[in-house]
Amino acid sequence: MGAEKPVIYVVSENPGKLREIRFVLGKFGFEVEPLRARKLEIQSDDLEEVARVAAESLLGRAPEPFVVEDSGLFIASLRGFPGPYSSYVYRTIGCEGVLKLMRGVEDRRAKFVCAAALGFNGSVSVFRGEVEGAISEEPRGRGGFGFDPIFVPLGHAKTFAEMTLEEKCAVSHRSKALETLAVYLLERLNLHR
Repeated sequence: MGAEKPVIYVVSENPGKLREIRFVLGKFGFEVEPLRARKLEIQSDDLEEVARVAAESLLGRAPEPFVVEDSGLFIASLRGFPGPYSSYVYRTIGCEGVLKLMRGVEDRRAKFVCAAALGFNGSVSVFRGEVEGAISEEPRGRGGFGFDPIFVPLGHAKTFAEMTLEEKCAVSHRSKALETLAVYLLERLNLHR
């Protein structure tokens, strides 16, 4: 039998997010365990600060290593809105509300940004990933979650919601942040691939 996979705890109850995180970190040999924990959620225009403070609030209370991930959709013509407030905006007005705000707007450039905070050895490191793209004219696809049906990554014709898990994770903001985090953690655990 081979050695046990190293476990990484992920503080999230979002099944779509957990599926993506499990897929990406699994490629690096990690076993992902969801962790229910009350974390401090500050209001800030800075995604990395939101993730860092949440992770710092869990130090000493959560098993390590653990990850707190926060993502946001930043729309150029809306001056970066909804940004760090994306989950609230999604819950309140959803994709349809954002498309209503974008009606008649030619500049549809947007980017998804992820800040993944790693709690390890009593301290926190934050890893950032982003993907440029555009807002579609209407929601398309049934996969993914959140604003995935209205985001088309640069160089692609499909929205994130039209992509398979593998296709999305090949280009997504979350994958970029998590891949950097995984390499960093493997080096510190002396588990080079």
